[in-house]
Amino acid sequence: QVQLVESGGSSVQSGGSLRLSCAASGFAVDRFAIAWFRQAPGKEREGVSCIGYSDGVPYYAPSVKGRFTISRDNSKNMAYLQMNNLKPEDTAVYYCAADPNPFVVTTRGCTPGMDYWGKGTLVTVSS
Repeated sequence: QVQLVESGGSSVQSGGSLRLSCAASGFAVDRFAIAWFRQAPGKEREGVSCIGYSDGVPYYAPSVKGRFTISRDNSKNMAYLQMNNLKPEDTAVYYCAADPNPFVVTTRGCTPGMDYWGKGTLVTVSS
């Protein structure tokens, strides 16, 4: 059974950093595309970052490029989102998602209809 569990969300001040973790079970993270989405209150869910197979080039939304880094640790079957220089507009619930199809990651973004989702972790950035 595929399961994704996010952790690491917290309240931080503007300019701070957080690392979100996604614990995967039921599949190997290096054989799936991994993505991080976020949804702020009153807004649609957006793809923040995603990566295909291990040697894939990651995608970053323009709003986070240069500040966020997606990664995974195959030995621990974990995925991560390192977030630096956080801004109040980064406030949202962050979701980890996975899909066996690597083509859900495109140069234009992360396909929203991924197969597996976690329940999310809340990030709050205050000014």
